[in-house]
Amino acid sequence: MIIDLRSDTLTKPTPAMLQAMWAAEIGDDVFGEDPTVNALEQKLADMFGMEAGLFCPSGTMTNQIAIRLHTGLQTEVICHKYSHIYLYEGGGIMSNSHASVKLLDGPYGKISPQDILDAINPDDVHAPETTLVSLENTMNKGGGSIYTLDEIKPIKAICEQYGLKLHLDGARLFNALVESGESPKEWGAMFDTISICLSKGLGCPVGSVLLGTKADIKRARKVRKAFGGGMRQAGFLAAAAIYGLDHHVVRLKEDHARARKLGEMLEQHPLVSEVFPVLTNIVIARLSGITPAEMLSKLEAQGIKAVKFGKDQIRFVTHLDFDDEMMGIFGERLQDIS
Repeated sequence: MIIDLRSDTLTKPTPAMLQAMWAAEIGDDVFGEDPTVNALEQKLADMFGMEAGLFCPSGTMTNQIAIRLHTGLQTEVICHKYSHIYLYEGGGIMSNSHASVKLLDGPYGKISPQDILDAINPDDVHAPETTLVSLENTMNKGGGSIYTLDEIKPIKAICEQYGLKLHLDGARLFNALVESGESPKEWGAMFDTISICLSKGLGCPVGSVLLGTKADIKRARKVRKAFGGGMRQAGFLAAAAIYGLDHHVVRLKEDHARARKLGEMLEQHPLVSEVFPVLTNIVIARLSGITPAEMLSKLEAQGIKAVKFGKDQIRFVTHLDFDDEMMGIFGERLQDIS
């Protein structure tokens, strides 16, 4: 048995999700005539108390569209130095929007209101104009760390004071919400745009939705077209997303519980010097006396897949297709590695 914990994007649609996909009513989404896509966009907009949504092939696209909406030539984005929008989106901030980036530091991938305040550029001919702050929740490189509403509110206040837009890369936002107990509508009230990924914790095969005002989403639709993201009979994919929203959100706590157990197992291993706090479904282990490549090779020999996540770190992600039986097998195989 192969235990693949490289990412929660590796899940396969459940039989019930596949049935929902086959039963989907479809049309041409570029013409705005796919009823299932329209239903998905409205469902998420209503859930977060926002005006409109736009279904896209990926979270990278929804993030990059949002950045395009909120920036321009000689403008700047503030984000954490480990943000997905900076590290893992192919240099899209510069190539798509021609915007500068100011990278901040902070524990477990999170940035503070004071850090943001200090990073806002003065009205000076020598500096790009700060127009956007982007946050990530959960924070991938922070080991699935979570922002809470109490942390977001002062950031929102700063953005309002200085006329900045606030974007959320919510690739794993539902993982954060099931842990915090905070409501989607409370989060929708904080941000100008939110990117919701459907192909991670919710177990869908493809897709993300960008949420915002009707005016922003109208502009976003045009940007999506230019990015090559207009899909035709996309209702099959949207049906999977609707099923995931209806059936796979509450069960995310199961992934988190297994991640905590996995973290406890790793903490006891002699080749692991540290495990980041496990709050959701991401487990990052810092190695000692062995390189990530060597450790990954040993794991793969035991039928376990993970990924390198820094010069001395590896990452595991629990998901819909990783169950308690696999957890037991993981523990047994981990003990055989030395």
